[in-house]
Amino acid sequence: MDCKDCSKKDCPSHDANEEEQKMAQRMCTIKHRIAVMSGKGGVGKSTIAVNLAVALSQQGFKVGLLDADLHGPSVPTMLHLQDARITMGDNGIEPIMIGDNLKVISIAFFLETSDQAVVWRGPMKLGAIKQMLQDVEWGELDYLIIDCPPGTGDEPLAVVQLISKLDGAIIVTTPQDVVSSDVRRSIKFCEMLHLPILGVIENMNGFQCPDCGSTHYIFKRGGGRVLAESLNLPFLGSLPLVQAMAESGDYGVPYATKFRDSPAGEIFAKIALEIVNVTSESVDQSTTCS
Repeated sequence: MDCKDCSKKDCPSHDANEEEQKMAQRMCTIKHRIAVMSGKGGVGKSTIAVNLAVALSQQGFKVGLLDADLHGPSVPTMLHLQDARITMGDNGIEPIMIGDNLKVISIAFFLETSDQAVVWRGPMKLGAIKQMLQDVEWGELDYLIIDCPPGTGDEPLAVVQLISKLDGAIIVTTPQDVVSSDVRRSIKFCEMLHLPILGVIENMNGFQCPDCGSTHYIFKRGGGRVLAESLNLPFLGSLPLVQAMAESGDYGVPYATKFRDSPAGEIFAKIALEIVNVTSESVDQSTTCS
């Protein structure tokens, strides 16, 4: 007898099937799901994820932003949501709304204080990410952007395994070789899990002096494009190291919002449009919800 025909409610397989069905039903209202990854910390991955989510929402898309970094959740700070806490609705956990088009969830919203440390092993991490995916009332979304922690450990693996149909991953790097070598591990991670790579974004490609306007290539230049071309991956764009971008993250006002018409703001908009073009070529991942 197949599990689908089994009527034994106390069977472990029945519970597993219920969990899978619950996840599938929650995800089926989301058209495109994208993980933002990097093999190295400190490359501005969360900054990229936040500003891409904002840029997509500015273009009229309904966007969800999941902060999957359980040990260092920085998305709430970047969106001035440090004091936000989750509430329960009729259909699950309510994400925090920003404007009309952006929904956000982070482990930080579940903690008693903003400086509380999360000291968990693998199974608890898996459970937390599962909860933020299947128990949150995401509703109908065009895009779910998932900000993964650096590396190739429990959290990125949980995201890929729990969401059966990810459109792919965006890989974030900076120009220097030592970072590129670590980022290659994330690329290999995606290859091992058969996760498509939508493209590479290079961050911190040159410091723009706010006084004289000249550009200084502190971390070398062009390493992200070289990395993408060497692996035959799409290169989505290169962002400069801008003082205002770091300050925007600290103040909780996304750069793509406050400096939308700046050169870097236009780059975020251009990358968002490229993501739309890439994902529109793929089959719509959403299915009819039962």
